[in-house]
Amino acid sequence: MSSGKGRDSKTIAGQFCSLIRDNARFVVIAVCSAVFVMILEDVLELESMRLDRAAHWLIVEHLRRPWLTPIMESFSALATPLTLLVLLLAVAAFAPGRRPGWCCAVNLGLVVLINQALKFIIQRPRPDGFRLASVSGFSFPSGHSMVAMAFFGLLAWFVWKYEKDRRQRTLLLAAFGVVIVMVGVSRIYLGVHYASDVVAGFCLSLIWLALYTRIAVPLFLEDGEDPIH
Repeated sequence: MSSGKGRDSKTIAGQFCSLIRDNARFVVIAVCSAVFVMILEDVLELESMRLDRAAHWLIVEHLRRPWLTPIMESFSALATPLTLLVLLLAVAAFAPGRRPGWCCAVNLGLVVLINQALKFIIQRPRPDGFRLASVSGFSFPSGHSMVAMAFFGLLAWFVWKYEKDRRQRTLLLAAFGVVIVMVGVSRIYLGVHYASDVVAGFCLSLIWLALYTRIAVPLFLEDGEDPIH
């Protein structure tokens, strides 16, 4: 009996995993939407969030070091307009044809517009009193976090879908993941964003990528076109 129950439980677990894989986009959209809405409710109600307090205690109060600040500034610079423009030109130069470059450019441009529109609507003030960088504008959601997830996340999607070398694919995905996370952490470290700004920015861009890679990318890339090689 016990072995039969064990097989049944494995079968159910396997079916559940298959269901998740087959509906990965929906799962990403649902989870990220729920997280974003919960954060937004607290932001609109001007409530102090445990996430923000914990991140400030860990990253700002205990992680800051003179030698670490330039490193964090470098990660933050990866999501600045000049750096992204250079990277876009690199994609356009090395990817076959014009379509991958335009695909990345439109993706980035639309995410920036969404971010600026939300900042204008929500108008959350930035953290004050412990900044290591000079910034202007509103805080929610984090623009650096949104564009990092959208831009490097799309490159990661291209690698995951088209790169055939498993070792190279793993290394590139890990590298893009580290860059995305560290851009977000650097904004908290520099004192220019709350952790909730960063998490919300990541969630929004994940929702965006789930839709963009399903709807827009096929319009840019012809069937069988490989943007990696």
